[in-house]
Amino acid sequence: MSGRPAAEAPPLLELRGVHAAYGRIEVLRGVDLSVPEGSVVALLGPNGAGKTTTISVCSGLMVPTKGSVYVAGRRVNGASPDQLARAGLCTIPEGRSVFPNLTVEENLAMVTFAGRRSFAEVSDETYGRFPRLKERRRQLAGTLSGGEQQMLALARGLASDPALLLLDELSMGLAPLIVEELYDAVRQIARTGVSILVVEQFARTVLGVADLAAIMLHGEVVKLGAPSELEEELSAAYLGG
Repeated sequence: MSGRPAAEAPPLLELRGVHAAYGRIEVLRGVDLSVPEGSVVALLGPNGAGKTTTISVCSGLMVPTKGSVYVAGRRVNGASPDQLARAGLCTIPEGRSVFPNLTVEENLAMVTFAGRRSFAEVSDETYGRFPRLKERRRQLAGTLSGGEQQMLALARGLASDPALLLLDELSMGLAPLIVEELYDAVRQIARTGVSILVVEQFARTVLGVADLAAIMLHGEVVKLGAPSELEEELSAAYLGG
């Protein structure tokens, strides 16, 4: 034996000097960000800071104009969303990504067609995590409340057994009590070893589950640290101080 420590595992997700643009309008201006394996990282900032564009780049919906994206140490610039999904990345986009004209059960069945997991496994896990969905299992997804639809979207994403989960504005348009319930679920998901990058405009709830927080302003990550270290910076970012 050489006596040297084993090499550290690379971050599950890493952005190095990433720039991205819509036409001539540059939105990301050299973003450096990483999600260590098994951690929850909150990406915070006001509207227009570039958070959703960052998620789009990470999920393969946008190709960086400059810089690199790595998943588990492998450069993935130009990889399609399907390729990234097969590599273990799952994105829950802003809004409710469910099939509104299918029941809850049918929504769950749709994600089992790839054959990785049985419907029994997926439904047992879903109803254990979200008992309310079991009560609504034969109800059309489009008739669920916003919070219930978000629970179903999370359940559908988790059915693919992702190693990395990207959550974009999980709390959008939801009542505070529902948001607390959803982030309790995020906390439980993190305990199973899934790494999570969560984008939020409203910081308070997500900071209760995050290991690290990054503040984004004008297309750049301006501060990264433990949530307890960033109170002053968060006030400045949101209030313009």
